[in-house]
Amino acid sequence: MSTPTVPVNLMEAIVSLAKRRGFVFPSSEIYGGLNGFFDYGPLGAELKKNIRDCWWNDMVRRRDDVVGIETSIIMHPKVWEASGHVAGFTDPLVDCKVSKQRYRADQLFFAAVVVDGKISGYVSALESENTAGELQAAAEDLKRKKAIQGQLAPVVAKDMTEAQPDEIALIPSPATGEPGSLTAPRSFNMMFQTNVGAMTDASSVAYLRPETAQGMFVDFKNVVDTGRVKLPFGIAQIGKSFRNEITPRNFIFRSREFEQMEMEYFIHEDADWARCHEEWIAWCEAWLKSIGLPDDHLSRHTHPKEKLAFYSRGTVDIMFKYPFGVQELWGIAARGNYDLGQHAAASGKPQEIFDEATKKKFVPHVIEPAVGVDRIFLAVLCAGYAEEDVTDEKGNVEKRTVLRLSPRLAPVKVAVLPLLKNKEALVGRAKDLYVKLKRRYAVFYDDGGNIGKRYRRQDEIGTPWCVTIDFDTIEKPGDTFTLRERDSMQQRRITEAELFALLEEQVY
Repeated sequence: MSTPTVPVNLMEAIVSLAKRRGFVFPSSEIYGGLNGFFDYGPLGAELKKNIRDCWWNDMVRRRDDVVGIETSIIMHPKVWEASGHVAGFTDPLVDCKVSKQRYRADQLFFAAVVVDGKISGYVSALESENTAGELQAAAEDLKRKKAIQGQLAPVVAKDMTEAQPDEIALIPSPATGEPGSLTAPRSFNMMFQTNVGAMTDASSVAYLRPETAQGMFVDFKNVVDTGRVKLPFGIAQIGKSFRNEITPRNFIFRSREFEQMEMEYFIHEDADWARCHEEWIAWCEAWLKSIGLPDDHLSRHTHPKEKLAFYSRGTVDIMFKYPFGVQELWGIAARGNYDLGQHAAASGKPQEIFDEATKKKFVPHVIEPAVGVDRIFLAVLCAGYAEEDVTDEKGNVEKRTVLRLSPRLAPVKVAVLPLLKNKEALVGRAKDLYVKLKRRYAVFYDDGGNIGKRYRRQDEIGTPWCVTIDFDTIEKPGDTFTLRERDSMQQRRITEAELFALLEEQVY
């Protein structure tokens, strides 16, 4: 067996596998699809459920200080006014007047082409892993096309939010390559607007939530009054959110409909917030590793103080090395008491808690770990995907595609395979085991094709174990099966009791 390799275009391979094996489909595909929206197929739905279940079990059920809730997608519009989303939930937008393309200004980069100290023009490029390199290559190309003599200086990349008014008309559009068609950046609110009730006037305007967090703040007092909770404690939620992204991209990484797993951890106003913040960062990192993400793919990005929101004490992003670059996976923010304070002021309903020790009321502060299910979904596919050449018993070399998914997340935990489908004794024992396993686990029964091809099918969807019911099972004492492990492809004999013990240990 050769060393596993990662294909040159990993994203292309993953998108192909996702479609071919039923993980992810383009939404409304028979009508041409809808940009920024995706459907999850049979295996994708299982993988997403497993991600949610792992997070919920570890975050809520296995902790004594966190409770869970589920709040409405459409909330009173004043919620979003109080939170600042109506006025401030915006992205800077740049239009190309010729192509009608739209770009996020902070993802569209430009640079002056400077030769012998003089500006000879401008170049542009969309954000990528090698934005500076693309701008430098474009600058060299422009110098060559214009036959400009002299020393070309290294480009200084800036995004369009930094463009001066007199520069905008000189920066070429990525769509046309010609200057003069880009607009100045302007604000674009990303909330989806809808109407509630029969009327469609201003009084019926509502919004699809752009985050799940506000539901936990709005229900804070309800949880305190009914949940028998004491500081410090958390409120967790999993649910859909919607953002009208200007440029959805990178498959399911940035989409317009997505699923969030958020937790608001409320602490005393005098608590050591920095220590609590660090503890939650470490918890999130450990959890990501527990579901199979490799340590060398993870890193931290601390937001500089000058870029923090005025109410934020600190934000750290756990970053993941995706094929398209190192990007944010999980954000952990220390938000002070801003959100509860905003809702108290807007609603007229105090959001305080009573401290028995000091006999004082105060508004708690909060640490917020927020992560997207879809981004974790993509991360585990990226980390787990590999291709390798393997040699069969006859000496033939074939390519094996394998998804090394954690048993906690794998859509199918065990595949049950009768060696032959026309031997009643083998099939009967296989179906008996299959029925028993299905009571607790996602299991797949497969009797089609030779055993090697059946193994390959399971490798490609990430099934950790295959159990083959062979002649030794029915002819020799012990009632053992052949257990084949996905990653090593090693095989060993195992009893039914040992199989259930293995699953109990690995799938939790």
